[in-house]
Amino acid sequence: MFATSIAGSLPKPGWLAETRKLWPQWKLQGSELQQAKADATLLWIKAQEDAGLDIVTDGEQSRQHFVHGFLEQVDGIDFAHKVKMGIRNNRYEAMVPQVVGPLRLKGRVHGVEARLARAHTSRQLKFTLPGPMTIVDTVADAHYGDRVAMAFAFAELLNQEALALQADGVDIIQFDEPAFNVYMQEAAQWGVRALERAAQGLACTTAVHICYGYGIKANIDWKHGLGEQWRQYEQVFPALAASSIDQVSLECFHSHVPPELMKLLAGKDVLVGVIDVASDEIETPEEVAQTIGAALQFVPRQRLFPCTNCGLAPMDREIAVRKLEALARGAELARQRFA
Repeated sequence: MFATSIAGSLPKPGWLAETRKLWPQWKLQGSELQQAKADATLLWIKAQEDAGLDIVTDGEQSRQHFVHGFLEQVDGIDFAHKVKMGIRNNRYEAMVPQVVGPLRLKGRVHGVEARLARAHTSRQLKFTLPGPMTIVDTVADAHYGDRVAMAFAFAELLNQEALALQADGVDIIQFDEPAFNVYMQEAAQWGVRALERAAQGLACTTAVHICYGYGIKANIDWKHGLGEQWRQYEQVFPALAASSIDQVSLECFHSHVPPELMKLLAGKDVLVGVIDVASDEIETPEEVAQTIGAALQFVPRQRLFPCTNCGLAPMDREIAVRKLEALARGAELARQRFA
């Protein structure tokens, strides 16, 4: 009961990449970089286990960015001529690659890190991929001329990699779709269908992560303009409840999301965000347990999985470790209290 995990990403060590950045630059090259990525992956698997998490991830240590880490292995994308583009409905700007031709995988994308993680943990292993709608919102289209067509093209590639990850021994495959909280009508109209295409044929557990973003200034500023109630989930949760996706990961602690919206996910496992990634303040076990208790008013205990609100990638490493420990200790307190 209350099996714990993180949304996906963790801070990169200072010897691997720039710290406290969402788009960090690598500090090594070639074979040294590949070895350092592997070392960082093993470091964070051990840290998650030591903290007491039940489900671990690779911490996305081999990816510069959660979207671009996938795109680097896709033909039809030009990284040499990036353009400036507004991301998440112009919430912030980024230099993004361009889609310039038909999309095809060059080969395996995350096979090395998935097999490495699987070989070094006996716990359940979750692996994250960007969702098709979020990819579309993070690249410049110079070929398809149709967001839906391009999303489904990406969904087919994601499905190829997801099936391979399943064969690598991954227990849970999670698609990250923060764009669902920005383009709510489109998410309900075609985003969930594209997500289902990405997950087609998977026998392992499937999940989708939808949040209000990393703890970076652009996202924090955006949240301040959302008012006293954040009801974005209300528009997409019914479509997800009717979908084939098994789990939904959402933001909860220190948010203005009305907790009763979790009732819209009846029949799904709910990964409830009990750790704030936009603050360096360390949650107490009591706070985590209280958040779990509040969510239990709307989610059956066997379907509630304590999680982080979003990824921890831009955070200080020591703070991230302490937040992992708080997550595990708070879940254990909740087990004692609500069993």
